[in-house]
Amino acid sequence: MNNKTIKVDYLARVEGEGAMYVKIRNNQVQDVQFKIFEPPRFFEAFLRDRQYSEAPDITARICGICPIAYMMGAVHAMEDIFGVKATGAIRDLRRLIYCGEWIESHSLHMFMLHAPDFLGYHSAIEMAKDYPDIVQRGLRLKKIGNRIMSLVGGREVHPINVRVGGFYKVPSPKDLQALVDDLQWAGDAAEETVRWLATLPFPEFAPDYEFVALHHPDEYPLNQGRLVSNKGLDIPINQFYDHIQEQHQPHSTALHSILKQRGNYFVGPLARYNLNFAQLTPRAQTVAKDIGLGDGCRNPFQSIIIRGIEVLFAAEEALRIIAAYQMPDKPVIDYTVKAGIGHGCTEAPRGICYHRYELDGQGNILDARIAPPTSQNQSTIEKDLWQFVEQRIDLPDEKLRSQCEQVIRNYDPCISCSTHFLKLEVDRL
Repeated sequence: MNNKTIKVDYLARVEGEGAMYVKIRNNQVQDVQFKIFEPPRFFEAFLRDRQYSEAPDITARICGICPIAYMMGAVHAMEDIFGVKATGAIRDLRRLIYCGEWIESHSLHMFMLHAPDFLGYHSAIEMAKDYPDIVQRGLRLKKIGNRIMSLVGGREVHPINVRVGGFYKVPSPKDLQALVDDLQWAGDAAEETVRWLATLPFPEFAPDYEFVALHHPDEYPLNQGRLVSNKGLDIPINQFYDHIQEQHQPHSTALHSILKQRGNYFVGPLARYNLNFAQLTPRAQTVAKDIGLGDGCRNPFQSIIIRGIEVLFAAEEALRIIAAYQMPDKPVIDYTVKAGIGHGCTEAPRGICYHRYELDGQGNILDARIAPPTSQNQSTIEKDLWQFVEQRIDLPDEKLRSQCEQVIRNYDPCISCSTHFLKLEVDRL
């Protein structure tokens, strides 16, 4: 008879404070909890009664790893109210700074947080002793992403140059040309990384997910498109809460999200890849086919490969934007402040990041709602844990605990910032 409780009080190599609890009785999984216990930070409440123009800078503080996702969500929602349509160089610069965020965030996850799981190390520092070139490559890739964010956004952490209607200041073509050599190296390094990642050992695990992501007919999604799924969802972003319901769970300070009448869903690189493979660059598609991945993947452990493919895409997309860039006459599009309700949804490194704001006629924020990608994935993470443990219930405690932690790290959960230690308790009857 197999009776035990696997409990991890502090998950390592995730960004923020989370825990895991799995209860097994009579060889059956009875309970699974992915616990987020970091205190709620009440950003939506902070935004009320503030001016619309403050929203990008305030929401950027939600995350130090993916501030652009929050800034752009706020910007797009305000522009939705004001009737602003960003085109040309301003739209391209927004995609460029987003490419920087994808490169730095994915590189941090792949090399520092997730790769040690596959190679049997407790940390990237430990891994660096045997794989110095791999770790150095990851650090250089992250630095290149940060450099893009700094150049376009004013600084690499919590950028300050993004505003409703555009930017406070735009770079010159000469400024952007200074990125070209690094980005060419980044594309080659990303391809080499993808081919290396494909050689890692991956558990066989491929649940039947409902993937949800933005979809644009002409480009791989960063900050525009409709919300679609592989099971029939196809809606404009302003219908987000018509189809998605947020629920409170006692073990989490973050709201869980489900599709109404359908249940949990999956956002992030795996969802983007499955729903937008045709929009990847030809080189990224070729590399994916060369390693045997093809145009679809349901194994969340292989999400580390998808992140590498997205880094390759981001490097190529950044080079495309720089080659075509012409400095706009003005850094910002003119608009008139008015009352209304606006919606914004962009693709953070970890998945869709949705914003909804209501303004009065003076541009004061009356209401704000934000649905981060990690909170949307919580229910799916718990379901993954349940199914994964059921299939491996006889594993020794330590091995099962380690693999369950990796199940969570597949999603690169952005709770807020990294923790560095954990404890394990096994309660046997």
